[in-house]
Amino acid sequence: MNRTLSRRAAATASAAFALSLVMTACGASNEDNSSTTPSDGGASLSGTLNGAGSSAQESAMDAWKSGFQTANSDVTVNYDPSGSGAGVDQFLAGGVDFAGSDAYLDSAQMSQATKQCNGGYVEVPVYISRIAVVYNLSGVDTLNLSPDTVAGIFAGQITKWNDSKIAAENPGADLPDTAITAVHRSDDSGTTFNFTDYLHQAASSVWTDEAGETWPFKSGEGGDGTSGVIEAVTQGDGAIGYADASQAGDLGIANIKVGSKYVAPSPEAAAAVVEASQPASGRPANDLAIEVNRTSTDTGTYPVVLVSYQIACGTYADQAKADLIRAFLAYEVSSDGQQAAAGAAGSAPLSDALSQQAATAINTITSAG
Repeated sequence: MNRTLSRRAAATASAAFALSLVMTACGASNEDNSSTTPSDGGASLSGTLNGAGSSAQESAMDAWKSGFQTANSDVTVNYDPSGSGAGVDQFLAGGVDFAGSDAYLDSAQMSQATKQCNGGYVEVPVYISRIAVVYNLSGVDTLNLSPDTVAGIFAGQITKWNDSKIAAENPGADLPDTAITAVHRSDDSGTTFNFTDYLHQAASSVWTDEAGETWPFKSGEGGDGTSGVIEAVTQGDGAIGYADASQAGDLGIANIKVGSKYVAPSPEAAAAVVEASQPASGRPANDLAIEVNRTSTDTGTYPVVLVSYQIACGTYADQAKADLIRAFLAYEVSSDGQQAAAGAAGSAPLSDALSQQAATAINTITSAG
């Protein structure tokens, strides 16, 4: 599912988006959105929700499921972290109630979702994640990499750890004459889309391929899902890969050059770059897709991030299902839900304004009955 991300930076759309956030936040000033009980207005919820998609969301999803099911003992939420591409495909085919995706729907998928949902869908950000450049290199505890160097490594142009480009960015480091094994996702992946989007924008002279969910090269080693990448990097001295930071474990995490400094992938820096980003253009009212600012030079930002979405229909066949999906998604974007995700996955919570805008979109979910 290769696709090219539109680069149309619409100043008017950006201003309208910012204004809508302010107005939404102001309109909610009399509401208490600091904590949301994971139920639907006190209604008794029961039934089963089935979702699939983003493996980056897995740790956060475990926390959301636990919190929601604890408060609603007659509810079961199933989620298959099969990858963003697989999850979206299942949703568009009517196989699951919702999909988690680390890349927002493209134009063809938007049309399919509208058709599958009989007129409208909801796509809201639920999770802001740092994509970490993880590595396994004996004797190297700190690693600094510029965008061009990261691109050169993953494009197969830089093949040894003591290459002069890496050495120049890490003075004093004891870099071995070890071959680099660059590990990428072998499945269609929203994480790959966001990572290649970053490389294409921040290192365009080196990384000439467009952003895409499918890895563009045959070189390197593939890993299935986030866990597959982490396992491959863990098992190979000299290996490097990209994955959700919450899954990095004991692997090294590179600092990425932003402006004149090297920045670690902190939740605060990830949240800051999303705040400095624009809405994607050409989206319907309840589609809150964001075009991340990958070329930020502010050292308080970390641009190698993904904004992960929950995608659901605007209308469901029966009231019970509509109530259930609405309540679960509302919990995810609430203060309590965002704190649960941050605790489990180290994610950056949505801003109050973006959380409220997402809640407003979710609240439109209804039934056809």
